[in-house]
Amino acid sequence: MTQQRAKRAASVDLKGPFMTNALSRLLETRDWLMTDGATGTNLFNMGLSSGDAPELWNTDEPAKIKELYRLAVDAGSDLFLTNSFGGNASRLKLHNAQNRVRELNRIAAEIGRDVADAKNHTVVVAGSMGPTGEIFEPMGTMTHSVAVEMFHEQAEGLKEGGADIVWIETISAPEEYKAAAEACGLAGMEYCGTMSFDTAGRTMMGLTAAKMSAMVEKLPNPPIGFGANCGVGASDLLRTVLGFAATGVERPIIAKGNAGIPKYVDGHIHYDGTPELMADYAVMARDCGATLIGGCCGTMAEHLRAMREALETRPRGPRPTLDEISARLGGFSSDDDGTNPDAGPRRERRGRRRS
Repeated sequence: MTQQRAKRAASVDLKGPFMTNALSRLLETRDWLMTDGATGTNLFNMGLSSGDAPELWNTDEPAKIKELYRLAVDAGSDLFLTNSFGGNASRLKLHNAQNRVRELNRIAAEIGRDVADAKNHTVVVAGSMGPTGEIFEPMGTMTHSVAVEMFHEQAEGLKEGGADIVWIETISAPEEYKAAAEACGLAGMEYCGTMSFDTAGRTMMGLTAAKMSAMVEKLPNPPIGFGANCGVGASDLLRTVLGFAATGVERPIIAKGNAGIPKYVDGHIHYDGTPELMADYAVMARDCGATLIGGCCGTMAEHLRAMREALETRPRGPRPTLDEISARLGGFSSDDDGTNPDAGPRRERRGRRRS
C-alpha cells in the first residue's frame, strides 16, 4: 500500500461506518469544485468502437484509461469519474462479462487511484455507477432487491480499488436511484447522485427537480451532493439547477451538462459546444447555485481548461434569469420547465452511456 493510500485508509470517521472522504474535506474549504467531462467521447477518440463495453478497456487498454483520467486532472478537474459507468451485471451481460463486475470496477478505481495519488494536491476518485438499463416492476421485471445486489457488487469493487466515493449518474427512475443509494450504504461508501432531466424539465420517468430534492432528503443515507447530468443541453440543465436551488436545499448541487447539442457529421456524433460556451456555462452554473460543476457528453479537455479558467477568474454574479441563460447558451428544448403538472413523462428507454 502506498503512503497516500495508507494515510487515506487511516482517516476514519469515528461517528459512523463511513470513511472521512476526500470530497467532504474539500467541500469544507472550497465553495466550488470542478468535476470531469465525457468518458465515451474521449474513449471513442482513442479508438473504442461503437457497441463495445468501455469497462473492458480497464484490463485490455489500461494505459488509455489512465490517459483518460489524466486528461481531466491536467485540465483542472478536482474530481474525476472512473471508467465503470456500465459496470453492473445487467450491462456487462450484454458482453458476456457479467462475472467480471468486481474485477472491472476494482481495476477502474485502482487506475484512478494511481493518477490521483501522483498529484501533490487532493484529487477525488469517484466511482461511476450508471443505470442497469432495465425497467423496474410493475412496468418491467427489475426488482428492488436484485438492483441493490447488482449495485452493491459494483460498489464493493470500486471500494476495493480505492475510490473515495461512489458517483451514481444518469438515472431516470427514483426506484433505481434508491436502490443504488442503498447499495452504497451496504458497502460503507458515501456517494453523490445525479439524474438526467431530458423530458420538458423531467426525467424520462417523470421526476421533476423539486421531487428529486424531496426524495434525496428522505433517503436513510442521503448523498453528499445531488443534481443533474447529461440531458439535452447546457441551457436545459441550468434550468433544472435553478429548480433545485428554488427548493432551498443546503446540500451541494451538481451540474454536469453536455457540451452543446449532438450533431451527426460524417458518420460520427459531434457536440457543437465550444470551450467558450462551456466556460460561460460553468460560471452560470455556479451562479445558479451549483457547487460541483463539470461536463458530460462531448466535454473534452479543452472545454475543461476553459471552464476552470472561467471559474477561477470571473467573479460571482447574481442568479441568472432564464432569459439570460438562453441568450448566452442557446434556447431551451421545451417551454416547460418541469413544474407543469400536465406535462407527463415520456416512454422510458434503456439507460444510456455517458458519452
